[in-house]
Amino acid sequence: MEQRYSIDEFINQTKQEDKGQGYFELETPRMLEVNLQGQVWAKAGAMVSYRGQIKFEREGVLEHGIGKLFKKALSGEGTSLMKANGNGKLYLADQGKKISILKLQGESIYVNGNDLLAFDPSLEWDIKMMRKVAGMLSGGLFNVRIEGTGLVAITSHYEPLTLLVNPGQPVYTDPNATVAWSGNLQPEFVTDVSLKTFLGRGSGESVQMKFEGEGFVVVQPFEEVYFSQQS
Repeated sequence: MEQRYSIDEFINQTKQEDKGQGYFELETPRMLEVNLQGQVWAKAGAMVSYRGQIKFEREGVLEHGIGKLFKKALSGEGTSLMKANGNGKLYLADQGKKISILKLQGESIYVNGNDLLAFDPSLEWDIKMMRKVAGMLSGGLFNVRIEGTGLVAITSHYEPLTLLVNPGQPVYTDPNATVAWSGNLQPEFVTDVSLKTFLGRGSGESVQMKFEGEGFVVVQPFEEVYFSQQS
């Protein structure tokens, strides 16, 4: 009997395999396996499946102090995180977006709040709001600064592209297509009336992020539209 397209063949091709990569493991390009022995922070709602003894809890209101709570309230759609505790295998995904794992070694990185999937609890993090651009883009934008030593999983629609920023050679990006950038860069927002006219789209598309200095910025071939979420 021909095995092509059989259930057995499907199971064999798609079954979970231990790749021995450690704490974070890319089970597929769009599915993150966390080999949990303790705790991990993850985007709320990103859990697809788990096995073992794992408990989930939403980010505590005062867990990170009044400062972060205040910023979260101001942002209107703060970073909704959940904490997973226990021992087992946890599978995370976000709308089929491609996942990239980054190992920070005393470095820092900014990640668009919508593109942060999971990170090691040993890392320091803080919510940063883009106040200047909040009224220009649908839903506004916020990002998370992560610093220290540990693993971070970020997501992007399709394959990400990393652009190097060099002194005297600024890089401009569409905020809705910007995923992450190096922690030493402080983007400024600029408007381009001629671009707005040329594109013939809403006012938001004329806003650009300008990166100057030395570092990198990660973009995706997709413009994400952000909606306000009540956390």
